[in-house]
Amino acid sequence: MSAEREGSRALRLLCLHGYRQNADSFRARSGALRKALRRRAELLSVVAPHAVAAQQPQPGEAASELLEADSRGWWFSNPQEETFNASEEASSCTGLEESLDLVADAFVKYSPIDGLLGFSQGAALVGIICALKQRGDSRFPFDFAILIAGFKSRATPHQSYYQESITVPSLHVLGETDRVIPAEMSRELASVFMEPVILTHPGGHFMPASPPQKKAYLEFLNQFLK
Repeated sequence: MSAEREGSRALRLLCLHGYRQNADSFRARSGALRKALRRRAELLSVVAPHAVAAQQPQPGEAASELLEADSRGWWFSNPQEETFNASEEASSCTGLEESLDLVADAFVKYSPIDGLLGFSQGAALVGIICALKQRGDSRFPFDFAILIAGFKSRATPHQSYYQESITVPSLHVLGETDRVIPAEMSRELASVFMEPVILTHPGGHFMPASPPQKKAYLEFLNQFLK
């Protein structure tokens, strides 16, 4: 099925950036992906509601990762210090409900939304939103999800989101040498989904868009062209 056939329109993807990023930095870092999906998908970015203070890098992160102006996050695994670590098994957390409300508002603002695309913490949030959709949450009308360097939240209050298999069609993109979100963490999230499509690449913590990945993205998106 061709995205360029008469009467077709590009798919609209709502994009959720990673921790310590914002909509502008996500747009800059997703340039190659945007080019790869040109005329097939329109990427619409939203910015997370929580400001993030400068902090020490996690394993695999360069110090430059901490220098984003207006760094933002979707929730904090350490509410006292207002920090987040994907590997932290937190007994409490803060910020998720505000982020869900913000994304729900974006669905209204940018309607129609065909799919969600998330990177890192944004992909973890996409996983949670897929679980809510599975439960019948009407705030999030979309058809599919692309999760790049995603992971299951380790926060105790979030574990209920992973108790039921998720039938939302999903593409999970993971880097075999990702030191920030190891591939095993992304596979763990993918295992919650029914019939997930797994796309691996040899690189690290970024959004890949070389020819092999471009082909996989387009094959996945072709299913949802209207």
